[in-house]
Amino acid sequence: MQGFPWDPVVCERYMDDAIAQARRALCFGEVPVGCVVADSSGIVAAAHNMRETLHDPTAHAEMLALREAARRKGSWYLSDCLVVATLEPCPMCAGALVNSRVAGLVFGATDPKAGACVTLFRIPEDPRLNHSLPVLAGIRADECARLLSDFFRRLRSPRC
Repeated sequence: MQGFPWDPVVCERYMDDAIAQARRALCFGEVPVGCVVADSSGIVAAAHNMRETLHDPTAHAEMLALREAARRKGSWYLSDCLVVATLEPCPMCAGALVNSRVAGLVFGATDPKAGACVTLFRIPEDPRLNHSLPVLAGIRADECARLLSDFFRRLRSPRC
């Protein structure tokens, strides 16, 4: 992928799009997590969490974006793609990143309860797996974390 890994301008631009997806999740009452999959031509797929809406425990932003990217590209093999997510992927999503052979992952906020890329586990970099990918954590982490903390604060606040 041109400019990959870690062209800061590219990472920031795609994080803008991932954050926009996270904000869209709020309209559905979903946890505000967004994800985009991009290749050298630009964004291939974008998604936000849809677990509540679809009644699907696998409908994480990353899973939906990877599925759509694979459909659009006509292949599950996404080795020319960068994934940008607002939150550190969980074990399921980190495994899907490895299995889809993506070129790299950029994410915003770490997830101390389920993060599987740098926090609890390091699935994308595990040498025992058949693919590994570089990870860049912390791009606009405060903004991404604030979306989540504001959502959960409102969820827990007493209603009149």
